[in-house]
Amino acid sequence: MEEEIKNTLEVLRKGGIILYPTETVWGIGCDARNKDAVAKVFKIKQRAEYKSMVVLVCNESMINRYVKEVPPIVWELIETAEEPLTIIYPEGRMLAEKLVAADSSIAIRLVKDEFCNTLIHKFGKPIVSTSANISGEPTPMSFNDIKLDILNQVDYIVNYRRTEINKTKPSSIIKVTLNGEIKIIRK
Repeated sequence: MEEEIKNTLEVLRKGGIILYPTETVWGIGCDARNKDAVAKVFKIKQRAEYKSMVVLVCNESMINRYVKEVPPIVWELIETAEEPLTIIYPEGRMLAEKLVAADSSIAIRLVKDEFCNTLIHKFGKPIVSTSANISGEPTPMSFNDIKLDILNQVDYIVNYRRTEINKTKPSSIIKVTLNGEIKIIRK
């Protein structure tokens, strides 16, 4: 795993695009602060620019850094979540413009997966995570399900956990307002 972290960091630091395993599904990712890299991910996904993507962070201080104001209920939600949980916060900051939705909100997941957590911690910045498929197509549940079109467009494919069959699904997504109201977006 250490060698793969090192190789992946090299690509991220150069503004490259990675294909990597997450705690949910295989993801396409990049430096969430690099607007050019984020634009490349949108192009690979063939995703409409008004549809924002998820950002992964490795600790609570990163949430505080990239969210203007964190609703207090969030900490309890994160602590009690038994499965991966993406939270849409009212206002993101210091991230690539295309990641922030038209209403200024941002989707962030605090990762518990060892590979992702270590990668983000060593990188020191959040990374984009979007499923490794063309928008609108089925989410690949294993590395072998990822289409050649995606594989050929990324700069680095992590050589770790490729043989695992993913038994999880994409994360649940909830939207939290500053006054603590919660709306379930995806279960």
